[in-house]
Amino acid sequence: MTIHNQNSHQQTVFAIVVGEHSGDTLGAGLITSLRQTHPNAKFIGIGGPKMNALGFESLFAMDELSVMGLVEVLGRIRRLLHVRKTLVDFFTVNKPDVFIGIDAPDFNIGLELKLKVHDIKTVHYVSPSVWAWREKRIFKIAKATNMVLALLPFEKAFYDKHDVPCTFVGHPLADDIPMQSDKGLARDKLGLPQDKKILALMPGSRGGELSRLLEDFFESAKQLQAQDSELLFVAPMISEQRTEQFNALKAEFAPDLTVEVVLNQTQDVMAASDCLLTASGTVTLEAALIKRPMVICYKFSPITFFLGRRFVKLKWFSLPNLLTNKSLVPELLQKDVCPENIVPLVKERLYQDQSQLNDSFTAIHQQLKCDASKQAAKAVLDVLSSKRLTNNN
Repeated sequence: MTIHNQNSHQQTVFAIVVGEHSGDTLGAGLITSLRQTHPNAKFIGIGGPKMNALGFESLFAMDELSVMGLVEVLGRIRRLLHVRKTLVDFFTVNKPDVFIGIDAPDFNIGLELKLKVHDIKTVHYVSPSVWAWREKRIFKIAKATNMVLALLPFEKAFYDKHDVPCTFVGHPLADDIPMQSDKGLARDKLGLPQDKKILALMPGSRGGELSRLLEDFFESAKQLQAQDSELLFVAPMISEQRTEQFNALKAEFAPDLTVEVVLNQTQDVMAASDCLLTASGTVTLEAALIKRPMVICYKFSPITFFLGRRFVKLKWFSLPNLLTNKSLVPELLQKDVCPENIVPLVKERLYQDQSQLNDSFTAIHQQLKCDASKQAAKAVLDVLSSKRLTNNN
């Protein structure tokens, strides 16, 4: 297969690689915006279901890259290296007009570095957390990319300080989620009662996250229900596989607890809830944009945590706290994730006024609402234009 560029009146080719569901969402938004100006473009690489539904051609399944943590990656390293080598070989023979790596920095930045050596323009969409740990990675990023697209404003400031090309595009979630999320409508949609308190149990989208968090989540839920028998629990799941894992762990740790499991309606569940007990990650930003109080928990594998804590220099690990530079929402990490800590924090957010917190969430929403997919597409096309100018010269 030979890929031609649009200079010879052939279709423009955008290579994209994503590694998880949040990247799939970003990729789908980017493809939709790029098609506004390039309706006949070809999109190829590694995508998820949302991208594939838009005609994206996946060379590997996205799940190949869905691993997190040093130990977890080491267990898959041979396969990951094979996938990356295959992509390098493919794209150096079938050169795209531009390559966009979406998140998955440990995989994509190495890939971008190899492609850029072959005169392929590269964009990295979603800044790695270089401002948090392994700050020297910014020099590798500078070598690997022609442009970094940052979702958060403080990230661009960091890149500007190091004179690395970066564009703040805002966050697509802030564009997609309305300023006010109607709790009553969400409950009607899900068939949930209007007159009960609801706690969402959200242990993450990865198998390792569920296995590390759910025992504490279930024990906390049992204690909360013992204090309020009317309290309801809802758990949004992203796949049948995670649903099966959730149900198996519930049967082990909380067989008598009633939990409504909902598939592929995470934002509706958040909107319907009074509080969220959630893993860390992009979902905490969704929760802030939906304006729901939350208690955030995270557990790494012991070795990953031991190695990582020597390098991380953040006061906080959740996006709401990082964006406001203050302790806006409670965070529990590693051994602090336990019912003794979770239960009182959840109770406070279930039964006390949260209007001041909502004001802070609204300010975050307004800051990030920038039509991100359109801004990202514009930045990608600017990189593409610079390539064509170079080629014409």
